[in-house]
Amino acid sequence: MLAKLSTRPALRRGALAAVAATLTLLGAGLPAATTDTGGGRPADLSRFHDQKIRWGKCTGEGMPDDLQCAKATVPVDYARPDGATLDLALARYRATGDKRGSVLLNFGGPGGPGVPELAYSGKDFMDLTDGYDVVTFDPRGVGRSSPVSCGDAENDAYAAVDDDPDELGDPRALLAQLKKAAAACAEHSGPVLPHIGTVDAARDMDVIRAALGDRKLNYLGFSYGTRLGAVYAAQFPDRVGRLVLDGVDTLTEPLAEQGVAGARGQQVALDDFVDWCVKDIACPFGQDARTAREEVRRLVRSMDEDPVPTDFGEPFTGQDLVGAIGQGLYSKQLWPSLERALAQLVENGDTSGVMAFATGGLSLPVRDPGGGDPSGGLADEEEIPLDNLPAALMAINCADDPDRPTAERITADLERLRADYEEASPVFGQYRLTQVLMCYGRPRGTDYIRDEVKNLDTPKMLLVGTRGDPATPYRWTVETAERLGSSAVVLDNRGEGHTGYGSSKCVHRKVDDFLLYGSLPPSGSSCGADEDG
Repeated sequence: MLAKLSTRPALRRGALAAVAATLTLLGAGLPAATTDTGGGRPADLSRFHDQKIRWGKCTGEGMPDDLQCAKATVPVDYARPDGATLDLALARYRATGDKRGSVLLNFGGPGGPGVPELAYSGKDFMDLTDGYDVVTFDPRGVGRSSPVSCGDAENDAYAAVDDDPDELGDPRALLAQLKKAAAACAEHSGPVLPHIGTVDAARDMDVIRAALGDRKLNYLGFSYGTRLGAVYAAQFPDRVGRLVLDGVDTLTEPLAEQGVAGARGQQVALDDFVDWCVKDIACPFGQDARTAREEVRRLVRSMDEDPVPTDFGEPFTGQDLVGAIGQGLYSKQLWPSLERALAQLVENGDTSGVMAFATGGLSLPVRDPGGGDPSGGLADEEEIPLDNLPAALMAINCADDPDRPTAERITADLERLRADYEEASPVFGQYRLTQVLMCYGRPRGTDYIRDEVKNLDTPKMLLVGTRGDPATPYRWTVETAERLGSSAVVLDNRGEGHTGYGSSKCVHRKVDDFLLYGSLPPSGSSCGADEDG
């Protein structure tokens, strides 16, 4: 899941739009040698590796003056590099010290755009500019990089999963709705959808690395970004520089089990938020924690039954609210903003605050037309679908998971799955189960991550696991480290919250020391829960 969102949510000014047009065919403008695609036969990618990135000023509301934006072009299908291409949105803060290359950031998701996150949380990474250009990107299918969408199909799928199992009788209606949703996602997303998985996104990172002029990839990935970094290391072990994985994702656990773990962790985080909220007289759910928890469940149910209108013409449902709350729980820094957004909704029927969380919470920057580089294949801000975040999350997770239960298996397991997810979380259970079930009707995902991302022969990499992480359990850090082998060095963060870099000064310092100076802590060393220094 997303590592974090900015603490200054701003409602995205966009509407659902077809995005297939953002895929472009390039002429011979890019130069063309051979490189390994990572697990496949060699392909001619040098015209992408040799492209020149042209940086210019980012424009948009509240964009930092010192942030620069650009684009990089990659193949849609790495098996056919002479075919269609797409453009990836990039942003960077330039090195202020002696530059030794770049460090690439991924903030998580899957489905989280990197460019707006770096724009609004750049101060957290300024220490790294002592030696690096700090660079991020919107991954394929995300943000301005050929964004995917499911239209209205996602809400229909959530409603189908919510049907009373006693009244449903035959789950064939649910399966038909899920298949219809998969078709709608394909229709709204265009040619990028079959190539949206982490294996292709990791290949994109190698193109970015080469286009930036770096011989090795230095990388800091949060949450889902740890999966992306591990896949890169497996594909390109000889190009691994200094890699940090914070909030470590699982590489082996089936999607259905990940969903239960995620629902359980989010429920714990929600209970903590409610305990915090009721101490404030402004808490929209009152001052009694038990009553407040029931009020949250009641609000979700009521909005599923009677969605709230929005300025965008799309109703805001209870499941939309669940997704928004989930994003607001990842960092305690976000809790005051989440409380205010929920108060706006409960007291005034104003969805703008919670919609900001549901859509990623950020307005995206627009490339300055005076910067000398046409917008090319990047989507305009107004073309980014409001459902891009959840649509990309589901698409990438499905593409990364090879399990495709049959209709018979889903029918047999559905009642048990509902019970398991409901027990894990009465608020998040249905939402997380639907995300898993929506892989039904989509092509089978890759085996590469489960089968090949293990026993890596790379330089040492730093894995940070947080004991109280609601999204990526600490055991995933231990399991992934064992799987990656002797290259993995574990830092145990005995704190709370999702990921450690932004919340623990100790973790922050140790990560910076590794990225800047190559100084690794001993594997198994720890940062105390409240350690500042």
